[in-house]
Amino acid sequence: MMIILYTTERDYPWGTLRSTHASKTKVVLEEKRIPYRIENLPPGNLWKKPPEMTARHPLGKVPYIEDDGLILYDSTVIDEYLEDRYSWPRLLPQDPVMRAKVRMVEQFADEAMLVGNLPPIWMPYWSEPEKRDTERMERGREGLRTRDLPYLEKLLGEAPAGDYMWGGFSMADVPMMVLAIVLEVDKLALDKFPHVEKYLSALRQRPSYRAISPRTKVADASSLRNPE
Repeated sequence: MMIILYTTERDYPWGTLRSTHASKTKVVLEEKRIPYRIENLPPGNLWKKPPEMTARHPLGKVPYIEDDGLILYDSTVIDEYLEDRYSWPRLLPQDPVMRAKVRMVEQFADEAMLVGNLPPIWMPYWSEPEKRDTERMERGREGLRTRDLPYLEKLLGEAPAGDYMWGGFSMADVPMMVLAIVLEVDKLALDKFPHVEKYLSALRQRPSYRAISPRTKVADASSLRNPE
C-alpha cells in the first residue's frame, strides 16, 4: 500500500512553493525509501481553510498522510510513526539519552526556525520579486544570525565526528534540510559559522535533498537585501 502525503506545492515562474513541515516528512519518506505519492491541495490561509484539508485535519494544515486508511497529521507525529513502522534505516537512536538529544534538536528547529525565523525569509520568495517584504526578510535573517546559527555552530562544534548532527543522519538533521534550502536560495553569508556551512553542504549532497528542493529556479533577491 502506497502512502499518500497531502501537502501544497505550486510552481511559479519565480520559484516553487513548498510547505516546510511537509518537506520534513518527505525527507523521512525518501530516506526510508517508503513508496508514496503526493496529493496536492489548494493553499489556504489562517482564516479560510480548504474543505479538503479540514475534512481530514481539524486545523486544516498540511502535512497529513494516509496510510492504508489511517490519517495522521503533524509532521513530528507522522515522522515518528514512520520511524516506528518502517524501522530501517533508523533515524532515532536506541539509546534513550541520544534519542532525547535528537528530539531536543528537532524541537528547536521546528519552533525556532520552521515556524520562527525561516518563514519571514522563505515565504516572500513565493511572491514576485517586486512584491517581497524585504524588511520582514531582513528580520528573519537577523534572527538566524543572532540566535539560531550561533546555537547550531556550538552544537556542531561539540558533535561527534561525522557529517551530521550526531554522527549518522538522524531526525535531528531532517528539519535542517529545510534550513539548507532556504539558505541556498537566500545566499545568507555563513563566514562566521564554518561548522554550519560545512554541515549544510553535506546535507545538500543527500538524494532526499533533491526531493524537496525547488523544481524551478527561485528568482535571486540579493539586489533587494539590506546590507549586512
